[in-house]
Amino acid sequence: MKVLVIGTGGREHALALAASKSPLCEKLYCAPGNPGMGQIGENVNIKADDVKGLADFAQNNGIDLTIVGPENTLAAGLADEFLARNLKVFGPTQGAAQVESSKDFAKSLMKKYDIPTAAYETFHDLESAKAYVLEHGAPIVIKENGLKAGKGVTVAMNIEDALEALEIAFAIEDNAVVIEDYLEGFEFSLIALVNGDLVVPLECAQDHKRVGDNDTGPNTGGMGSYSPVRKITPELVNTTMEAIMKPMAKALQAEGVPFTGFLYGGLMVTEDGIKTIEFNARFGDPEAEVILCRLESDFLQAILDVMDGRKPELKWTDKTSHGVVLASTGYPASSTKGALIEGLEDTDSLIYHMGTKEEDGNLYTNGGRVLMLVNLADTLEEAMEKTYADLKHVKSDALFYRNDIGRKDLD
Repeated sequence: MKVLVIGTGGREHALALAASKSPLCEKLYCAPGNPGMGQIGENVNIKADDVKGLADFAQNNGIDLTIVGPENTLAAGLADEFLARNLKVFGPTQGAAQVESSKDFAKSLMKKYDIPTAAYETFHDLESAKAYVLEHGAPIVIKENGLKAGKGVTVAMNIEDALEALEIAFAIEDNAVVIEDYLEGFEFSLIALVNGDLVVPLECAQDHKRVGDNDTGPNTGGMGSYSPVRKITPELVNTTMEAIMKPMAKALQAEGVPFTGFLYGGLMVTEDGIKTIEFNARFGDPEAEVILCRLESDFLQAILDVMDGRKPELKWTDKTSHGVVLASTGYPASSTKGALIEGLEDTDSLIYHMGTKEEDGNLYTNGGRVLMLVNLADTLEEAMEKTYADLKHVKSDALFYRNDIGRKDLD
């Protein structure tokens, strides 16, 4: 098969690596790819949101399967364009991708189909949103409605922070916010391969969204993760599948926008049971990096099986994976470009490129989240030790990382 992976980040690097290991993969293209993806496939200089350009490339080069990484590509209607040309694509249509591109759409579906989640209201103007917050009190959660790369969420522990988040949100023209009740509990991510009402869970992971140690600071796209999550038992996974993941797939089908692709559930175990924090229309990042490296069976065959309506046979290693993101100084508010990165050759970790560029044989920063180092070991403790030991070898004036990824699981 000729396979095309769309995107530039760590998630896409993980998807490309998993695809490249399949005996079915004869030729791998990455559009536009990154320096790490270029080591395992051929990078193609087409932007991830160039829907027509990507479809033309797939058509002209006889691509047998396209795997979509980023949410903005899906929201732009790439799957619709591919399907209109009878091109095989694993990713939801623009309508189905609203499960991520519109938080109001997702929450209204959860309410309509009794999928457990926090109570909420949606607002389109600042004054009514402020009035709601002042009446409701804190802690409270403010979510900007559209695609925000994981950063448009404020968990406000006091009224002042909530009001500031609303001011920022409504400074953007035509913005809307979803205001949710605050939930407390243990978070985890469950990604499933979906086609219509066929929903096949992958292994669980736990992402660390806040920028600072001990879950402090603003939300990010994710600062690290690990898999499996010891606290999430097979029984909890079954409960989540029956109460949340399968019902959402069926809800999308009932609404006339059936879902094909990676359905991501951001979930929380609370005192009142498992609740949905969010749905995404694609694989999580940094979850992809720690989940897919544990998959021992054929990734491409699993996707093809699901697209043909068959449940795939998935085989996983018993080892635990642990990964830490190296981010640009100032992230998530800002990012750096052009800072030299050295020392990667002195590490034994799996290295995923998230925001890098290569020039004259040297590697430089090129975004907010830059690299992710991942290790596999018999226990989480061992994997953590290996990752953090290797992080000390990476030299750059413009990178930082959290020191406590996975610590909650040990505690």
